[in-house]
Amino acid sequence: MSGELKGKRALVTGGTRGIGLGIVERFLEEGATVVTLARNPAPHLPPEATLVRADLSTLDGVQYAANEALSVLGGLDILVNNAGGTESGARPYINGISSIPDELWVDVMKTHYLAAVRLDRAVLPGMIEQGGGSIIEIVSNSARRPIPPLLHYTAAKAALANYAKGLATEVAPHGVRVNSVSPGLTKTPSIDGVVGAIAGDTGQDPQDVRKMLVELESAPLRGESAPEDVANVVVFLASDRASRVTGANYLVDAGSLSEV
Repeated sequence: MSGELKGKRALVTGGTRGIGLGIVERFLEEGATVVTLARNPAPHLPPEATLVRADLSTLDGVQYAANEALSVLGGLDILVNNAGGTESGARPYINGISSIPDELWVDVMKTHYLAAVRLDRAVLPGMIEQGGGSIIEIVSNSARRPIPPLLHYTAAKAALANYAKGLATEVAPHGVRVNSVSPGLTKTPSIDGVVGAIAGDTGQDPQDVRKMLVELESAPLRGESAPEDVANVVVFLASDRASRVTGANYLVDAGSLSEV
């Protein structure tokens, strides 16, 4: 541990499990002061982190969360928008787009896209006033490789990736960097939920479903990534080592979508 985030104030949404929890743990290890936002209690959250419970799918919920986090931290240097796993309204629908109800499209866009836009909007004035900051959007490699059973989820992530690129251009003159990270198949409770849903709908064995997902990923580095694999990249982007990096989308997908 280098302590390279010592003195930094960080806000991580959805930081109570999976990739979000991995990011919170790594930020704490590197010396940051961390607040995380989630709807539910967090029995596994490190005691050094502060939990603010809020519903980020609503404008009022985002505004409340931002005010509470800024009150605790006294300002903000790093924002990681991670809230919204594949379980949060993005359950797989094996019969395709015709089986995805309209209200689910709306719910997923609120949770996976609008929540990030609204929270960015709430904290950017402070970052601009202090002369800098780092915003990191957690997207998904499926934003560039849409999966039919999850088109509502992948479309929202694609929108978030596009938005992040545009926002990076807008706020760069103010010293605020915006980047995105696109994980591939990662071993998290959300993926466990997807496996269980597919197994329940198809009658397949969950282990066979998991093997199928690994095969669909077609990654040169076989198997599932771990949350800390994603968290390590997020730490880099949040740190001063990435002071000249903005508008980038880092793939952490074991080579599934690698480009030259």
